[in-house]
Amino acid sequence: MKNKLSLLACIVISFIYTGHRFYYADIGQGEPLKVTDWDALGYYLYLPSTLIYHDYKRLDWFPAIDSEYHVSGGEFYQALKHENGNYFYKYLGGVAIMQLPFFLTAHLYASNSAHYQADGFSPPYQYAIALGNLVYFIIALFLLRSFLLLYFKDETVMVSLLLMTLATNLIQYIAVNGGMSHGYIFPLYVFILWATYNWHESPRFLWAAAIGYIIGLGTISRPTEAVMLFIPLLWNTQNKETATKKWDMVREHIPHVIIAILSGLLAIVPQLLYWRSVTGSFVYDVGSKWSFLNPFFRVLFGWEKGWFIYTPVTVFFIAGLFFVKKYPFKNAVIWFCILNIYIIISWFDWRYGGSYSTRALTQSYPVFSLSLAAFVHYLQGKKWKGIFYTLGIYLIAVNLFQVYQYNNTILHFNDMNRNYYSVIYLKAHPSPLDMSLLDTDDFLSDENAYSPAVLIQDTFKKEITPFNPVADTLISLRSADWIKVRVKLKIISGIWNSKIKASLGEDAHFFRLENAISKEGVENEYEFYLKPKAAGLQKLVITVESSSGMTGRQHLLYVVQLQTAQPEL
Repeated sequence: MKNKLSLLACIVISFIYTGHRFYYADIGQGEPLKVTDWDALGYYLYLPSTLIYHDYKRLDWFPAIDSEYHVSGGEFYQALKHENGNYFYKYLGGVAIMQLPFFLTAHLYASNSAHYQADGFSPPYQYAIALGNLVYFIIALFLLRSFLLLYFKDETVMVSLLLMTLATNLIQYIAVNGGMSHGYIFPLYVFILWATYNWHESPRFLWAAAIGYIIGLGTISRPTEAVMLFIPLLWNTQNKETATKKWDMVREHIPHVIIAILSGLLAIVPQLLYWRSVTGSFVYDVGSKWSFLNPFFRVLFGWEKGWFIYTPVTVFFIAGLFFVKKYPFKNAVIWFCILNIYIIISWFDWRYGGSYSTRALTQSYPVFSLSLAAFVHYLQGKKWKGIFYTLGIYLIAVNLFQVYQYNNTILHFNDMNRNYYSVIYLKAHPSPLDMSLLDTDDFLSDENAYSPAVLIQDTFKKEITPFNPVADTLISLRSADWIKVRVKLKIISGIWNSKIKASLGEDAHFFRLENAISKEGVENEYEFYLKPKAAGLQKLVITVESSSGMTGRQHLLYVVQLQTAQPEL
């Protein structure tokens, strides 16, 4: 069997992705699978509103659905109200078009089932959308393998596919957050690569039409995907001679260009008709905001969720751009990757909501796989190839572990920082002290160099009510002292957005109550350091603050240990 290494890699990847899908499906955990929520809901709304409720303007059906399934995230930001009274979807409809076959299958099943509601959000629909994403991915994976084998050897393709799929955040947005747009757009990039290659090898109307339609569908999935136009546009322009031949061929096939344009327009017609129906205009601005003159490079390098920080294998995606010059896709890949990254880091909401690493780049990984493969090909025969392969295995292991951390809220979806990441790196069970670093820079790294000068057990033991919310004590401090506070707190409900406020003199510190190791209804432990800014007699005040409805006498605060640490002499 030819090219069996890359074939085996695709099979292994498919099993790992499928395993992750069912591992994170919450089967038997009392919470059914739910993938059509938050941003994913915005892409999905087109289907139930049109095909089940026949109401995509007023959305009178949605409050009852949200009350039952809790899919909006608490605030219905996925649709906004137009001045004419209609709702218009904030997200475009291309993803819904790709979801349609799986939605119809689920609706047929639910409509003939005695166990599930045919309401667009019951378990059959959730599994259909999640598994539909996976089906598209597996098909695209094998197609991408075949495409890479046109230019690279079997071993190179195997290594490239393993790193692209298992050492990056792609697995999160295919196998876990299966309702997001990224996984559905991923195959479009594989399709555009194939269509572009085939048209340049043998120009036909079919391939020209496919190129136009894929670009159009990608554009109404996420408008930024229009950048994929540069793939066919710059293909076979790697040098002056090939560029001349390419443009001569284009001029000889002007009807193909026209077909491609018409196919692209045909692909975006559904979106234009939708906008016309709900807003009265064929083209409508749903609220895009960009900062092209001041891009956010922290999207790539920031500790919040930087692409190169949390998925460092992507550094080789960029390194590979220096090794593609001999390939026909040279300019297409270089310019696409540069422009794509520039667009992504220029979006005003540079955090891209809750995410693991930079999720907005995941759908375009098939294009990045070409530069990665070029880099891996370069390593063949080099003496440090083995080191790179070993590093690749390590990065795969780290990434899969971080996916576990992310889905257990250890790797925070929005508020990561350097100190916190350093203490939870490859740690499955962080401590309360570790969790405090989400909210403070005060951290005594070498506690052994200090001696506990004062240790007061049960300093505070007070019931927190709206009328008695504070526990306080006076402490005599030296300028080099640290304070370590351990708090036990039981909250029956209202942990979300609630905080511990620790005030020391004029300094106030806030520590979130909800973290990866806290739960409602049980006694949770919180631990943190405070570094006094002044010596002398200081008043330490512990307060519980909430914006989520903590009420009555349900919330008990115990500061069970207060310790001042002084440096050893």
